[in-house]
Amino acid sequence: MAVTPSISAAEVMRDAPVIPVIVLHDTKDAVPLARALVAGGIRMLEVTLRTREALECIEIIAKEVPEAVAGAGTIRSAADAQASALAGAKFGVSPGYTRSVGKACHDLGLPLLPGVATGSEIMMAQEDGFTELKFFPAVQAGGLAMLKAWQGPFGEVKFCPTGGVHLGNAPEFLALPNVACVGGSWIVPVEAIAAGDWSRIETLAREACQLAR
Repeated sequence: MAVTPSISAAEVMRDAPVIPVIVLHDTKDAVPLARALVAGGIRMLEVTLRTREALECIEIIAKEVPEAVAGAGTIRSAADAQASALAGAKFGVSPGYTRSVGKACHDLGLPLLPGVATGSEIMMAQEDGFTELKFFPAVQAGGLAMLKAWQGPFGEVKFCPTGGVHLGNAPEFLALPNVACVGGSWIVPVEAIAAGDWSRIETLAREACQLAR
């Protein structure tokens, strides 16, 4: 039996112009990073499952920074979805889409932003009830031109372009009617996390929140 999610995928995408793509290697960075992002106006935090510490970081953020909404990125299997939900993730993001991942997230009540890069993938995700999608890797897969081409056949779909998106090109993506937000790692630079430069991350988050859409 499916669980009712506490938040919708649309709400995740509408909350701020940018969803940060976060890679954490040390659990001690989880709380100060989350607090810096929240202070800068970013609540939806995509912690990618690219490191061994990721699930623990999601759990820590969920427990210690309640004003943040911890999500899990790089979900590639039903097991990833289950582990993320158990850790306290409130939403999931996948680099691609499979029906097993979609069903797992639906059954867990975990809102999912499935990754798509082709029309066929969009159609499959739509068949399974997903209309808020991650376009990944955005720049490499056709960028602005691809999104403009999709407006006709997939006008009801909202996208979060991720991959190659940065402060310089984010405004062009956000200006498109079928783009709800963008995903990016530029507001959580690896070197700033390593240095514990939380004030810089807060500033970058605040700057990102000023982007028009």
